[in-house]
Amino acid sequence: MRFLFLILALSSTLSYAQQPLVTVTVENPSHLPRKNEIVEISWRKILARYPKIDTANFKVLNAATNAEIPYQLEMHGHPIHQLLLQVSLAPKEVITLNVVAGKPKAITPKTYARYVPERKDDFAWENDKVAFRLYGKALEGTADDAQGLDIWAKRTEKLIVNKWYKSGDYHTDHGDGLDYYSVGMTLGAGDIAPFANGKIIYPKHYRKYEVLDNGPLRSSFMLDFDAVDVAGEMIKLRKKYTLDAGSRLNKVEIILLDSDNQQQKMAIGLVTVKQPNGNKYMNAKEGISYYWQKTDPKNGTIGVAALTSKSFEQVFESEGQILNLLTLASQKPIVYYNGGVWDKQGEIKTEQEWLAYLRDFKQKLAKPLKVKVK
Repeated sequence: MRFLFLILALSSTLSYAQQPLVTVTVENPSHLPRKNEIVEISWRKILARYPKIDTANFKVLNAATNAEIPYQLEMHGHPIHQLLLQVSLAPKEVITLNVVAGKPKAITPKTYARYVPERKDDFAWENDKVAFRLYGKALEGTADDAQGLDIWAKRTEKLIVNKWYKSGDYHTDHGDGLDYYSVGMTLGAGDIAPFANGKIIYPKHYRKYEVLDNGPLRSSFMLDFDAVDVAGEMIKLRKKYTLDAGSRLNKVEIILLDSDNQQQKMAIGLVTVKQPNGNKYMNAKEGISYYWQKTDPKNGTIGVAALTSKSFEQVFESEGQILNLLTLASQKPIVYYNGGVWDKQGEIKTEQEWLAYLRDFKQKLAKPLKVKVK
């Protein structure tokens, strides 16, 4: 009898331990499958439901399957800002998630960003699909100087930034990819710069960086630039980059600093002259541009893109680049997306598949996952 009582008591204790502290429903309002997508949940709403939640001792479970859901506490450089979850939903599906007490499983990081002083002030970042870098002050005026966004062709879901920089031999494919994209003095794979009198005005390389969050599911950082003279006006810019696990596109926010009442035309560039004879797609109304390189017999094909949630003001080719124009105003950042794909990575192998990915991405922006906290 005593043994039975102990079993019942233990069962009751375990059941109680798994009682949800908070319940969250996530709905896919679109007709598209949402695979391994990052969903944002306001931490303020979590606290409103359970003010005493232990941030080091909770996990998130799928209510239907009891499977643990990977998450990240997004700090945004401050106390907790959002709970980030990585979820998969079928078209129109609704899932229920329970936040329960307990030690979460360790998550293998899927995003990473860092300042790279050992390579002339590069700033590099990556996720499980793509890798990028922007150039720093120490590169200015050197024989290797370059201006815009560089994309690395990786074919592994493992993080490779530290490995490649340590080896110094990342221009050769040793099985996990290589850097063969050519940027030069252009905007590369979707960087942005002021545009005036029909020309790109390149600022100097970034002068200050701040990492806001660094994985395991999202990495974000800010880069500040010295003021640049644009047609007699001094323009000072800040760029904020955010890259989520599973995504091929960065979210980029451009802010005009030290200005109360300015407007500045900005150009987002996709270089064509460095890899000529590829295929171009330029649709201002649709808000999508891409360049699909001519296939390199040895290294394959890189496709790069720029995308905005609405429309570009103009799209045309100039200075060996596809230029996508938007207007930046004081206190009103530009938000756009840039990134790319390598066909040898194996998931997107054709130009048509790349365009389909970009159009699906736009549809997901228009119909984000819906979240309710109970």
